[in-house]
Amino acid sequence: MDWLNYHHLYYFWMVAREGSIARAAEQLQLAHPTISKQLQQLEASFDDKLFKRVGRNLVLTDFGQTVFGYAEEIFAVGRELQDTVQGRSGGRPLKFVVGIPNVLPKLICYRLLKPAFEIAEDVHVVCHEASHDDLMADLAVHRLDIVMSDAPASPTVNVRAFSHLLGECGVTFFATAKLAKKYRRNFPASLDGAPVLLPVERTAVRRELEQWFYSADIHPRVIGEFDDTALMKVFGQGGIGLFPAPSVIEREVSEQYSVKVVGRTDAVRERFYALSVERRLRHPAVVAVCDEARRELFE
Repeated sequence: MDWLNYHHLYYFWMVAREGSIARAAEQLQLAHPTISKQLQQLEASFDDKLFKRVGRNLVLTDFGQTVFGYAEEIFAVGRELQDTVQGRSGGRPLKFVVGIPNVLPKLICYRLLKPAFEIAEDVHVVCHEASHDDLMADLAVHRLDIVMSDAPASPTVNVRAFSHLLGECGVTFFATAKLAKKYRRNFPASLDGAPVLLPVERTAVRRELEQWFYSADIHPRVIGEFDDTALMKVFGQGGIGLFPAPSVIEREVSEQYSVKVVGRTDAVRERFYALSVERRLRHPAVVAVCDEARRELFE
């Protein structure tokens, strides 16, 4: 393919957004066969399929998902250009694209990323949430500026990345007022046999918790494991069991989920990192996030 036909790409983008050729044709005020033909020409130029049919629906292939991601960026830049030319914007904002693993506490992410919104430059923050492996793959091809993580970059992952420690803190256990009153006395021994909700086993904090339980001869009754720690907190809020969270967001967790502190331990440490493909951080938003975390949040 010597050059890209942006008309064809735009029609593909509209079909992917609308979910069908018929709806895209209605939006574009074009005939159904016209769009179908141009999609076929785009697929031919790429020498790969963009859609597959599932029942009566068109679904993006893996390759189609990749092309759609680029098309989203291309046409977003086009809209920014139009706004600038027409005087609706003083210039293109600084884009800051962050990858957030599902297992990372959302309140921690908010506290860490908040300084990015407060820098002097006009900034546009984009947060992508996915599995750690998928985010590292995107980081490797420079689709992300940083990936937030609860562990340093693994040497087993085929991505050249640098780990910037933002800070660390202990762990606090929370529960509803009724459960907190029952299990607060004699903490942490009171956790033996207690109903607990925990992050899934592959997470760094779960490994630390398991080591702590073993060394302290504590055997809690694990009644739920969660990829999403926000969902874990919702179940804890409902009185299903006790749950852990980073001590640095103790006040926010207590207020947002209407729960009480059962107890705290510094024997378990939660660590937070910004993973990047550059050793020396240069992006103003990344620098602000790292500096504020080290100076204030985890002081």
